[in-house]
Amino acid sequence: MFEIEKITLQKNLIYKGVVILKYKIEYPRIVSFSYPYGITQFNNYNRMKALNSKMYAEKDLFNMAKEQYDYNLASGFPIMVYELISDYTITYNTNSILSLYSDEYIFSGGAHGSTIRSSQNWNIKIGSQFKLDFIYSTDCSYLLFILKEIIKQINSEIENGSNQYFENFCELVIDNFKLDQFYLTDDEVIIYFQAYDIAPYSSGIQAFAIPR
Repeated sequence: MFEIEKITLQKNLIYKGVVILKYKIEYPRIVSFSYPYGITQFNNYNRMKALNSKMYAEKDLFNMAKEQYDYNLASGFPIMVYELISDYTITYNTNSILSLYSDEYIFSGGAHGSTIRSSQNWNIKIGSQFKLDFIYSTDCSYLLFILKEIIKQINSEIENGSNQYFENFCELVIDNFKLDQFYLTDDEVIIYFQAYDIAPYSSGIQAFAIPR
């Protein structure tokens, strides 16, 4: 198990004396002397990912916030504070395998913000990320197994009235299934779909636990 240090980039951006954008970006850094190549790869990847989000917040999003501020001020509308918040959750950290997901929330006006989830699955020993075929067999049969299991779980949720999905969810599951949208727990692979992919916004990010 690796020791993980949390690094935070945080700032309030001011325009004409008013805070119009806030960002808080958290990312992981491995602190260990084992597997120096793999750890360097992991740390550099996550540092650059965080810096890219910081650059987006301070340039593109800030420019959008300035335009919105001027428009709202001239129109007599309430002033809105734009936001970018990114955090992460470590879900598996055993035997040089490290799995995590990150949620990046952006509010840029409108009724609500949006959250995008991304995940990383690392073999730190060799310093690279892996996809689903690392967990399951190399033939394509595991894909059919996963898709059937997801649709089974959705049908069960619909029957129980515990969640809402679009009517054509079967087609949408197939269309929006991606080999890199997963993370590991001790006993399962969690497959996830972005908000709006297979269900309304109110249902949030949909995640399905698949045995492994």
